Amino acid sequence: VQLQASGGGLVQPGGSLRLSCAVSGASLDSSAIGWFRQAPGKEREGVLCANRNDDTMYYIDSVKGRFTISRDNAKNTVYLQMNNLKPEDTAVYSCAVDLGGLCEVYDYWGQGTLVTVSS
Repeated sequence: VQLQASGGGLVQPGGSLRLSCAVSGASLDSSAIGWFRQAPGKEREGVLCANRNDDTMYYIDSVKGRFTISRDNAKNTVYLQMNNLKPEDTAVYSCAVDLGGLCEVYDYWGQGTLVTVSS
């Protein structure tokens, strides 16, 4: 199973980005996908997760109302839409898959994509 995150870049505060996580080797139909981030000098933290029923679970409150997760099972791809970005959102974002579908234990991880929010 492989995951590849993409779509990062430099964006001004208040701007938007959409990250993609392409999954190969596993079906998303019954899986959960989580997004995580690691800011410079900080520990990795969970951002949010979509379980197998497409319910969203937020790991941190600071992104509620700004970040949403969606999936295209036909393309085996998950998206993270990030709106109203803030400098504190600057981090390397990565995705992971929980084959059990519950946003509990992540079996495979992808490499990250860097998001920089700066004017």
